[in-house]
Amino acid sequence: MRVLVTGAAGFIGYHVARRLLARGDAVTGLDNLNAYYDPALKQARLAELDRIGGDWRFRRADLADRAAVDAAFAADGPFDRVIHLAAQAGVRYSLENPLAYVESNLTGFTHVLEACRRAATPHLAFASTSSVYGANTAMPFRESQEVGHPLQFYAATKRANELMAHAYAHLYRLPCTGLRFFTVYGPWGRPDMAPMLFADAIAAGRPIRLFNEGRHSRDFTFVDDIAEGVVRAADAVATADPAWDPAAPDPGTSDAPFRIYNIGNGAPVELLDFIAALERALGRTAIREPLPLQPGDVPDTWADCDRLAAAIGWRPSTPVGAGVDRFVAWYRDYYGRP
Repeated sequence: MRVLVTGAAGFIGYHVARRLLARGDAVTGLDNLNAYYDPALKQARLAELDRIGGDWRFRRADLADRAAVDAAFAADGPFDRVIHLAAQAGVRYSLENPLAYVESNLTGFTHVLEACRRAATPHLAFASTSSVYGANTAMPFRESQEVGHPLQFYAATKRANELMAHAYAHLYRLPCTGLRFFTVYGPWGRPDMAPMLFADAIAAGRPIRLFNEGRHSRDFTFVDDIAEGVVRAADAVATADPAWDPAAPDPGTSDAPFRIYNIGNGAPVELLDFIAALERALGRTAIREPLPLQPGDVPDTWADCDRLAAAIGWRPSTPVGAGVDRFVAWYRDYYGRP
């Protein structure tokens, strides 16, 4: 197939593009290579994709630039699938610079939706986040649950993406599938995320900052599992649910061609246990600095992935210990750490 992957130089986007190229798809990657974190890491991911070869092309473009999005569709389309992974990421950064999230997550996503509508794209799969569950404390998180109380502006923009996609699915019968990612980690990870921050601190003998004194649990999901799930979900074109009941609407499905799926490991891990796995892999003991809960943080996440498994016949399964070992091996190699 011919596939557009937005955010292809990003952490998840790189792994998805790599997976698509490995199975022989023609892939166009689009990314603006912004400086939210070190662009050199993004360039290194792109260099890896270049080395893989195959039918791969890359466009440096900003989704907020409608003309650039339209140009990609005109020059490299028509696309059999659009996998939209570009976004302004980061929960905490949204407290400092909310306008960046408006430009990327709202304006940019609108341009993608419009381009898919005009091109009659057969299926749009897009990234959402477990953060949309917000103040909800009923565990595990299920797609049927109410998600109207986000705790960060980032989460609010991603929930808005889900609602925007549903509107396009309803009005224009554009098949859309949203994927709620749960704490993703692994090789080529983002330097602003906890696994990389912790590994850096442990390797350098610096204290690691443990918000909420480390009393969090997270549904840590290995990035290869995420990439496999994204590709499989993109293959499974969303259809209308004939059993959907407007008198008791289920937020995860619809009478439009629209689906929402959790994609997580389905097994929450205490943050302190994740740190212990890092310590074992690095061969060093962490220095801990306990701190209070940060604004916008949620204590726990836990994904119910039964709907995803039923839809695509597969679910994430990499144990955290094995995933951490692979992450640390890459970390040592890429950064030259002993």
